[in-house]
Amino acid sequence: MRIAEGIEMIEISCNIMGRMTNIYPILMWDDKDMVLVDTGFPGQLERFREAVKAAGLTFEKINKILLTHQDIDHVGSLASIVKELHGKVEVIAHEIEKPYITGEKMPIKLAQIEKNKKTSPDDRKSFYEILKNGFANSKTNVDNVVSDGDILPYCGGIKVIYTPGHTPGHIAFYHECSKTLITGDEMNIQDGHLMGPNQVHTYDMGEAVKSLQKFTQYDIENIVCYHSGLYNDNANKTIFKLIQNYSK
Repeated sequence: MRIAEGIEMIEISCNIMGRMTNIYPILMWDDKDMVLVDTGFPGQLERFREAVKAAGLTFEKINKILLTHQDIDHVGSLASIVKELHGKVEVIAHEIEKPYITGEKMPIKLAQIEKNKKTSPDDRKSFYEILKNGFANSKTNVDNVVSDGDILPYCGGIKVIYTPGHTPGHIAFYHECSKTLITGDEMNIQDGHLMGPNQVHTYDMGEAVKSLQKFTQYDIENIVCYHSGLYNDNANKTIFKLIQNYSK
C-alpha cells in the first residue's frame, strides 16, 4: 500500500505453526537510497522480493535495513536478504539490540523459554528448537547503531525514537516527509482500535507504556503497526487518548 510518495507498506503473509498471520514491513526510497524496515520471519526472502516487485519497486535497490528490535519475526530473513544483496546493504539497529542481532548474546525471548525448558510441555520444547535454529541462521553484522533522537539522512529524514519495553532496545521511526510513525511492536490495531504493545510478548510492559509518551512530540498522520497495518484516523488525538486510558 502506498502511504505517500516515497513510502510503501508491504504485506507479507506467514504460516506460523499452522496459523496464518500477516506482517507489514515498510519501504522508503528517494533518488539515492531504498530503506527496508524489518525483515520478517525466517525463510521469507522470496516473499519480500515478490512484495517489493508488486509495489513497483526493485528489490536489488535496497541499500539500508533498519531494525526495530531483535525478535525473530523482525530479523528472521535478515541474513538471507543481506546475502542476496551481496552484502551491499547497511544494517542499522539500536546499540542495545546489536549484540542480540549479531549473535553475541542470546535473544531475550529465547533465553526466557530456555530457562523453563526442562519443565515445558513437548510442543513448547519443539518451539524452542525452531526458535533457536531461526536465530542461529538469522544472525548478521550490524553496521551502524543509533540512539534516541538521531536523524537518519535518508528519504527526506527518518527520526529514531527509543521506545524500550517490548525489548530493552526497541525503537520506532518517524518519517518526516509523510508524517508516518513506524511503530514496530510498540503499538497494534485491534478491531479497528489503536492499542499499545501486546502484553503477552512484551519484556517490560510498564516501560513500554511509558514509551508511548514519546509519540506525542510528533505531528503524525499515519501509524504503521508491524502486526496489524495502517491506522490513519486522527492519529495524534488517538495516541493522546490511548495514553490517558493507560493512566486510569
